[in-house]
Amino acid sequence: MKLDGKVAIVTGAGQGIGRAIALSLAEEGASVVVCDINPQTAQDVTKEIQSLGRQAEAIKADVSNSEDVEELVRKSLDRFKKIDILVNNAGICLVSSAEELSEDEWDKTIDVNLKGTFLCSQAVGREMIKQKCGKIVNIGSGAGHIGIQDIIAYSVSKAGVISLTKVLAVEWGRYNINVNAVSPGSCRTPAAEKVRVGNPKTHEERIRRIPLQREAMPWDVAKAVLYLTSPESDYVTGDVIKVDGGMTAVHPGFAGLSLR
Repeated sequence: MKLDGKVAIVTGAGQGIGRAIALSLAEEGASVVVCDINPQTAQDVTKEIQSLGRQAEAIKADVSNSEDVEELVRKSLDRFKKIDILVNNAGICLVSSAEELSEDEWDKTIDVNLKGTFLCSQAVGREMIKQKCGKIVNIGSGAGHIGIQDIIAYSVSKAGVISLTKVLAVEWGRYNINVNAVSPGSCRTPAAEKVRVGNPKTHEERIRRIPLQREAMPWDVAKAVLYLTSPESDYVTGDVIKVDGGMTAVHPGFAGLSLR
């Protein structure tokens, strides 16, 4: 297995993309710290990993709280003695027009998505610097690369995550720490399911405009993360892999159209 002996922390690992990432890392041999703000879902995923014959530990943490993050790192080290991999997946998305978004909604989104990614990277990065090695993968979004209406705070936070990824890659390269990001597009997650059920016509139109003609499954994203945490990516850092079926490659004015 590619990750035998490695220890990984995955935030927001209780469901959706985070769950798929945690299970994929375990399947490749890693021991996994399943971090989520919901202790029940974290425990459920931990049991799934243990059923694979791998070691796992469920830890409740709010990634936007520095004390929780420090405790997450301390508990992880107490259990596994080291941290080789960090996947910053925890995030939220609040739907609102720019003019109606409240200050509290803005702050909450930035705190979880951007500050949380920084706090976890900083706390784990300090340990990786001591080890002189490590892999950090941040989960961005297609919304961090292009403008999408009604999710301004989310889009800005994910653009920040992409910038943070590049800066940390530059600063920590000398310590043999790789820092990369994966930007999913439309993905079949519990959060996305609410949009599909609530507005099926919009959902169908979005899928039609994706060149690969389907939305991603969480496992599609997990495979990209797996590459960036494996030895095959040892010379890759400061990069962003888009897992969006070509969504951000197409000009919206030509989506689904032909000039023939």
